[in-house]
Amino acid sequence: MQEQVIISHRGASYEIGRGTGFYGIWWSGASHLQPIEWWPETEAGWRAAWSRFTDVEARRTIRQLSQHGVAPGEPRAEAQPAARGRRGFIAWALLGAGVAVGFAGIFPGYFGRTSLAGQAFELVPHVIYLAAWAVSAVMIMRGGAAARTGALLAAGTSVVTSGLFLADVGTAVTGGTAVGAGIILGLAGWAACTAGAVAALRLGPAGSPSRPRGTETVLTLALAAAASLGAAIAFAPSWDRFTLQTAAGTSQTITAGNAFANPGLVIAGDLLTMAALVVVIIAAGAWRPVRQGAFLLVGAVIPMAAQAISAIVQIGTTASPLQFGITPGEAAGAGLTISSGLTATFWIYCAFVAALMLTSALMFAAPGPTPPPPRAQATPPAATIQPMGSS
Repeated sequence: MQEQVIISHRGASYEIGRGTGFYGIWWSGASHLQPIEWWPETEAGWRAAWSRFTDVEARRTIRQLSQHGVAPGEPRAEAQPAARGRRGFIAWALLGAGVAVGFAGIFPGYFGRTSLAGQAFELVPHVIYLAAWAVSAVMIMRGGAAARTGALLAAGTSVVTSGLFLADVGTAVTGGTAVGAGIILGLAGWAACTAGAVAALRLGPAGSPSRPRGTETVLTLALAAAASLGAAIAFAPSWDRFTLQTAAGTSQTITAGNAFANPGLVIAGDLLTMAALVVVIIAAGAWRPVRQGAFLLVGAVIPMAAQAISAIVQIGTTASPLQFGITPGEAAGAGLTISSGLTATFWIYCAFVAALMLTSALMFAAPGPTPPPPRAQATPPAATIQPMGSS
C-alpha cells in the first residue's frame, strides 16, 4: 500500500490523500501506516474526507504539497507562490505611489488654505484610507493568493471613497473656497491606488459573484444586503447635534450634516458613496471564494467606519455659536454655552457598520472550497522484451 499512497495536503498534525480505492487521513508523516480514517474513492467520499480533515486540522496550517500529491519516499516540495512578474510590480508601484502622493496631500491647503493636518476630524479618515491601501500594497508585493486578496481590499476601498472624494471637490467648488493643492494630490493618490487595484485584479483569478447555494451562504448574503442598505440610508440624515444653553436654563437644539441639505455636487458625491457601498457589499456577499469576498467587503467598510470615527472626533472640538447665528462675543456676554453631540441616527449607522463587520467575520470563518482530489499516478505500461535474434 505504501507505494500507492499519494498525500495531497498536510497540516500540523494530519495529512490527507489517496490510497488504493479510498481517500484517507493519516497522522502527519505517517502515510506508510494504516490511515486513521478512510472513505470510498468517490466524489462524495472525497468531500466527506476533506470536511473531516478541516474539522480536525487547523486551517491556517494546511498546505498543499503539490498539484498531484506526493507519494511516500518522494521529496515533499511545497507549492511555490506565483511569481510577481511585471504586472505585479506595476500594481504594487501604483499603490505605493498613490499612498505617497495621498500622504503628501495631507499638508497643503485642502479646502482653501485649511489643510487636513489642521483639522483632526478631516485628517483621520484620510489616514485610514491610506492605511488600507498601504496594507493592500504589502499584500500585493507578497504575491500569490495574498496579492489577489490585497487587490480586492484595495478595490473595495477605492470604489466607496470615489464618492467621498467627489463630495470633497463639491464642497470646495461650491463653498466659496478654492480647490487646494491638497485635494488635487488626494485625487491623484486615489487615482493611482485605484489603477493599482485594477492591475492587481488581473494578476490571477480573484473569484467573482455567483448565485448563492446553501442556507448559510443565502443568510450571509441577506445579512450583507440588509446591513449595507441600512448603513447607506443612515448615512444621509444629520449626525451632528448642537445644544445652546442660556443662563436662565432654557435651551435650543439644532442638527447639522444632512446630506441633502448640501449643494448639488456634494449631494451627488454622497449618493455615489451610498450606491457604491450597497453594490460592493452585495457583490462581496455573493463572492466565491467566500474568503476573498470578505476582503472586498472589508475594503468597502473601511471608509464608512472612517466616517463614523471622524464624526466622533469632530464632537470633541469646541462648538461655535455661529451655528446659531450668534457671534462668540455675543455668546460670552449673554452667558450662553454650546455643547455638541451625535444624533440617534448616527448610532443606528454605527450599528449597521458593526453588522457589516460581523458579516465579514462570518465570511472569514466560512470553510474554503473543497480542492480537487489527488489524481492517481498512472501505471507505466509493461515493457515488451524481444528475444535476441528475432527480426
